Amino acid sequence: MASAAVLWFGENMSAVPLRNSKAAASAVRAVTVLGATGSIGDSTMDLLRASPDRYQVEALTANTNVVGLAKLAKEFDARFVAVADPNLLEDLEDALAGTGTECGAGESAIIDAASRPADWVMAAVSGAAGLKPALAAVDRGATVALANKECLVCAGDFFMERAAKAGACILPADSEHNALFQALGSGNREELVRVIITASGGPFRTWASADIEQATLAQALKHPNWSMGQKITIDSASMMNKGLEVIEASYLFALAPDEIDVLVHPQSIIHGMVEFSDRSVVAQLGAPDMRTPIAHCLGWPDRIVGPAAKLDLAKIGQLTFEAPDFGRFPGLRLAYDALRTGNGATTVYNAANEVAVAAFIAGKIRFGAIARLVEATMDAWIRSGNLAPLTSADDAIDVDHSARNRAATLLPQIAAKAS
Repeated sequence: MASAAVLWFGENMSAVPLRNSKAAASAVRAVTVLGATGSIGDSTMDLLRASPDRYQVEALTANTNVVGLAKLAKEFDARFVAVADPNLLEDLEDALAGTGTECGAGESAIIDAASRPADWVMAAVSGAAGLKPALAAVDRGATVALANKECLVCAGDFFMERAAKAGACILPADSEHNALFQALGSGNREELVRVIITASGGPFRTWASADIEQATLAQALKHPNWSMGQKITIDSASMMNKGLEVIEASYLFALAPDEIDVLVHPQSIIHGMVEFSDRSVVAQLGAPDMRTPIAHCLGWPDRIVGPAAKLDLAKIGQLTFEAPDFGRFPGLRLAYDALRTGNGATTVYNAANEVAVAAFIAGKIRFGAIARLVEATMDAWIRSGNLAPLTSADDAIDVDHSARNRAATLLPQIAAKAS
């Protein structure tokens, strides 16, 4: 573990190290992958597969994919595996009979996986279910590659405080935050002017508002650059995903909302930039491949050989940029509103968005109603006087559940207005 890392914002209790420490990494690094069968997990396992002598798999988890999890456990000789659905324990044990791999099921087993003695943990369990396992890894001082948005969006303040207190090292695995992570190392906190998170603009970047309102599920899932899961692809189409990233960046790097800008960059080659007081802007570039930021986290504080395509700027020819349109993509504006409100508002933003996206997928609301449901839920939450600091995982989960219920209650009226 890179425990000798110099912290970027030490006085603000940040656990993000932005000065490369050449503290010697062990010849073999023990790793755990939480969410091993998802898209981030697939990319992580691909990197581990490329360096079998460098990494030993301690534990792997999945939600319900017993077949995929068992296959990975056998391939990587995992010591422990867990599936989130407690009803699938017998299936998992049968699939791994005779291998010597320990098996578990249910929430407690996923937390057990995170608690095992791995040097490096990929936290890629999606949704609020990923919070407690990530905290389990944090509390034992592990190096945690964070790919779960909810850890920061729903619980950013106390999550980062817990990480700093435990001496954990938080490495951002998202392409945009990893880009900022790399670029921020070029200066000091007092020299920072702003960070710039880039956005592809999604499939509706050039669409008129009326057309975005009526967009179909198939259209929302046609992302121009990235191959991702259904939920995150829809979030990209609405730019809610970029709003979530703004919130993450604030907590991850202890930044005020006004220190975070978004810039639409359709080619998705520049993933993040940092402007310093001398007006230098440091950018991180790379082909749109999630294996690049994951490889950076996996090798940190060193760099490993990554399998992503070599960046050929001459072939690309040009890089273009646009200001984000808060009118056509109100979800991005709402993220800044939630961040400035604080006291659980970002948790409400995320929960309401998940309800809205599920409703859109189910055909209950139009695409344009996603942001309206989020805004209505946030407004109702604020008016009810429920705003209060979140100090524990249970606090965050309680707010998440309450906000989902509030969004579900508001859903029929939002759907009726759009019809």
